[in-house]
Amino acid sequence: MRELTDESAYDRYVTHVRHEHPDAEVPSRRDFERMRTDRQEADPRQGFRCC
Repeated sequence: MRELTDESAYDRYVTHVRHEHPDAEVPSRRDFERMRTDRQEADPRQGFRCC
């Protein structure tokens, strides 16, 4: 269910960062969600966000 609702996006991101960029600092979940929201709002191909 977490995959369908994309709740696991942060977990996948952390795994990716730790594997591909081991020296990089992993952002907090709050920072990750802010970056993701900003990216979605900046790119209309990401879908319409009404709220």
